[in-house]
Amino acid sequence: MRGRLLVGPVASMRPQVDDTVATLRRLAAHTSVTTAALGRLDPDFLRQERLRLTHARESARPEIAAELDRAISALTAQEEVHARLSATRERLLVRLESTVIVLEGLVARVVELSAMDVTSGTDTPAALDHLTADLEITRQSLHDLDEETRGDQP
Repeated sequence: MRGRLLVGPVASMRPQVDDTVATLRRLAAHTSVTTAALGRLDPDFLRQERLRLTHARESARPEIAAELDRAISALTAQEEVHARLSATRERLLVRLESTVIVLEGLVARVVELSAMDVTSGTDTPAALDHLTADLEITRQSLHDLDEETRGDQP
């Protein structure tokens, strides 16, 4: 960093940055596990099997109908799992992407502050306060998502 005025304040952001990166890594791992779990479920196959068994159920004898009902329920439950996992994965991917873009923007702002001349009239302390606040909002947002998705673990 060019500006010595920034070294201390930027260094003081280190715990927030480290926590944000650790949370990003946890969420990325969760995304990978969720993606792998989705790979084990074929939604087209599940739908086709459920439709096939539902059709067979219409003409089944009573003693067979109960078993078909159980199988249909199991297929429906698997379809619901797939839908929940898909929604979780989509939410994680979008949040990860947007967070990385926000963090890149924060880095760009720090670089800009570092490159500016002290005489440029920029209010460096206020700009640093804004950066710190934006980093904290991002960190907290990731923690909230991490908490929300802990129950979604496959």
